[in-house]
Amino acid sequence: MSAATLQLPALDRELSPHTGWTREHWAALADRILSSSRPFASPGHALISFPGAPGGYGSAVDGLEGFARTFMLAAFRIAGSPGDTGALAAWFSEGLDAGTDPSSPERWLRPDEIGQAKVEAAALAIGLHLTRDVIWHRLGARVQGNIVGYLSTVIGQPYPPINWVWFRIVVEQFLASVGGPHRRDDIEEDLAIADGFFRADGWFSDGSSRAFDHYTGWALHLYPVLWAGMVAGDPQHEERLARYRAHLDRYLDDAVTLIGADGSPLIQGRSLVYRFAAAAPFWAGALAGSETLAPGLVRRAASGIVRHFADRGAPDARGILTLGWHHEWRAMAQSYSGPGSPNWASKGMLGLALPADHPVWTAVEEPLPVELGDVQRVIAAPGWLVSGTRADGLVRVVNHGTDHGHEGEAQTDPPLYARFGYSTATAPLLRGMGVAHPLDGSVAAMRDGLPSHRSGFARGPLESLLGDDGEEFGWGTSVARAHWIDDAPTGPDHGDGRAATAVTRGPLIETCSLVRGAWEVRFVRVSTTGDEDVPAAVIRVGGWTLSGDAAPLIEGAVASCNGLTSALVPLAGFEDSGVREDLDATPLGAHSATPWCSTADQVTDAAWRIVAVLLSGDANPPSPAPQVDLLGADRCRVEWPDGAVISIDLPEVNRARVPRQP
Repeated sequence: MSAATLQLPALDRELSPHTGWTREHWAALADRILSSSRPFASPGHALISFPGAPGGYGSAVDGLEGFARTFMLAAFRIAGSPGDTGALAAWFSEGLDAGTDPSSPERWLRPDEIGQAKVEAAALAIGLHLTRDVIWHRLGARVQGNIVGYLSTVIGQPYPPINWVWFRIVVEQFLASVGGPHRRDDIEEDLAIADGFFRADGWFSDGSSRAFDHYTGWALHLYPVLWAGMVAGDPQHEERLARYRAHLDRYLDDAVTLIGADGSPLIQGRSLVYRFAAAAPFWAGALAGSETLAPGLVRRAASGIVRHFADRGAPDARGILTLGWHHEWRAMAQSYSGPGSPNWASKGMLGLALPADHPVWTAVEEPLPVELGDVQRVIAAPGWLVSGTRADGLVRVVNHGTDHGHEGEAQTDPPLYARFGYSTATAPLLRGMGVAHPLDGSVAAMRDGLPSHRSGFARGPLESLLGDDGEEFGWGTSVARAHWIDDAPTGPDHGDGRAATAVTRGPLIETCSLVRGAWEVRFVRVSTTGDEDVPAAVIRVGGWTLSGDAAPLIEGAVASCNGLTSALVPLAGFEDSGVREDLDATPLGAHSATPWCSTADQVTDAAWRIVAVLLSGDANPPSPAPQVDLLGADRCRVEWPDGAVISIDLPEVNRARVPRQP
């Protein structure tokens, strides 16, 4: 759907020189999404059942989800403009009545009846908290009592130790704020669990595993800010709130570097059908009073993300947020996703809860980091080397720390977590053989034509290095026990990988990445010491996958598509190379192409093998690639195409960290 279809106001290039969007554009988009939901509402407005196949939990949950997540958007709209949203408040008030009335034919499944209702109860509580004066205080005693009765069924219920603990925190805290039943032990226990997700530098993992993704921003930083509004002024929470604020400040400093110049967020992690929910942490910072990012930069980041999708088909011509990325692409959904699930994108519109005279709406937009210059950054917690290039506006992440697993744990490689590379312009292969058999962003041993997995790898050093003339490079390492999955994991696939019970053990593979600009020089070594029972294998490296509506141009191990180029340039030890094409394998287009290179024979030595990996917004084939001169077994000199030079020491075999064997 184009901006014209949305009937947006004229772009304002004085206030918003980068996106043209103002608060009026945001309000128009919100109103379009809200009005488009009404044809799918039940007579009492309690259930909004968007078109499409039912989700994994059935149509009753789909209807609740459709209401709760749309109500969250309505609440933001009402909170920021209470004077002219009375009709909107009245419509959703009727739905709250019908949904919580035990005798209503539209009554909602309760949190003590089905787990997914625990998620939606949090959206209801947040919406009611933000609209206390406009909705909650104007509801009659009967309706208030029914709402309290519905929400209070979360008390004492089990919650998985992931971002879900925040759902019970905000529900019980809201109940406490309106004099309803609640259990302080629930809140304190859940806060302790949530605090355990913290890793470093403002980053949270979604649970105990190496689960770093957009949930860090749109859940693990967002809910604390909303909860803070519920407990404001309570001295028992002052220390915790100050700590949360410091974590958010630090996180935003990293998060803003992960947005492409075209507004695309990083295409990594599960639940990507929530799309512009990726804008939520920036608004959370504004709501919390963070000064890490200037108000004009907050709006530039958030408007860039939302406009990125609005300009490319989300919402669609009906005003519906479908299961997909730019367009509907059902394969992108996880098993828990229903037709109303994408409306969690509402989180990214939290800024509408801020009044029109707030500085984030009145300040002039400021450029993103990638618009000011090349970005080179190490983000330690997820193990990411970030490289953004001003020339093409792309942001890339080379991954040596995230796999949604634990060190030494054998599981399938989840495509959205365990690849070596993620970016704002490419998507991993999410359909077809590339899901179970990694190709893109991989370093794998080959057995009977099938690649190994790397999940459970051990992290190595991750740091910034300076070249001979002071240029900055990113450096990261990891070592994986290659393994093949011999049993097909069963059960729900939430996009985060699944543990395997029967695997075949492969060799240890060390991988090092030297990153700067559009290039990565990847060093690969097979360690055979102490692995006499492991057969030798051909080693294959996969590059960035490009996708588009038209077939890509291919030459050797170079693919060009949509103005982008992906290439692998073997530098030492890789003799074979090419490009594999896949159909309908990513949400970015019907045709996908992934460069690869491999050794010609099985590897029986511990020599370093080296390849240059490129993702560029230049559609022309790369020339030249970085050049590497080996100065000995474990030292080399690398010269970049622009003349930057760095000399580095490669890890010694006997110093490599070895993960526990699966």
